[in-house]
Amino acid sequence: MKKYINADVVLPEELLKEVQKYIHGGMLYVPKPEGLRTKWGENSGGRKYLMVRNNEIRQQYSIGLNIEQLAEQFCLSCDSIKKIVYGKK
Repeated sequence: MKKYINADVVLPEELLKEVQKYIHGGMLYVPKPEGLRTKWGENSGGRKYLMVRNNEIRQQYSIGLNIEQLAEQFCLSCDSIKKIVYGKK
């Protein structure tokens, strides 16, 4: 979890006074600019894990395992396996 930074440490005095007109004594989240945001799972590795898992499911399906076997093996529903196997990569 990220720690907060005290605004009076990082903001110029004039900007701090302007912000205090809208919120004072509270916590304020300042999001990253659009171009700098990371996609879901990129920092934690979740996105890569799912990509590898889904590729393995497709590979196992291509060598003959059926939907039910894959659902059992990967602890997913048959509908989830179908979405992975029949969906876009």
